[in-house]
Amino acid sequence: MVGESGDDLQARRQGRGGHRAVPHTADVRVEAWGTSREQCLAEAVLGLVESFADLSRAGPGALRRVRVARDSDEDVLAALLEEVVFRLEVHGEVPVEAEARTVEDGAVEARLAVTDLSAVPVTGAAPKAVSWHGLRMGPDPYGWSCAATVDV
Repeated sequence: MVGESGDDLQARRQGRGGHRAVPHTADVRVEAWGTSREQCLAEAVLGLVESFADLSRAGPGALRRVRVARDSDEDVLAALLEEVVFRLEVHGEVPVEAEARTVEDGAVEARLAVTDLSAVPVTGAAPKAVSWHGLRMGPDPYGWSCAATVDV
């Protein structure tokens, strides 16, 4: 299960969320976890960005709100990560902070604090698309976890 090795497992037992990028043939696999669906989604956003950029010294420059309404949790995850790819490709901006919340009709509203890509060191290949193959999101023994393969 995602986030169940070494320090990640200890953090999960203490109720902390997290994320990591795992090398994948010609792609990158982003894994994230949190105590809630919303925290897991926010961690997935940051995991995607940190797979190609160093956010350690980045500060937000603008705030973007994104509303995602889809049929399944996997659909929501894919749509939110695709929004990150879109903002990178079209606007040249990346989230440095992310929060998500479920709104009254079951949709997810994400708050993305973004900065210009030129303001952060690029450490890898930029994402191009989210693959539906192996896309997973759901509850687990410690809260929620998700995983997505991203084409680079």
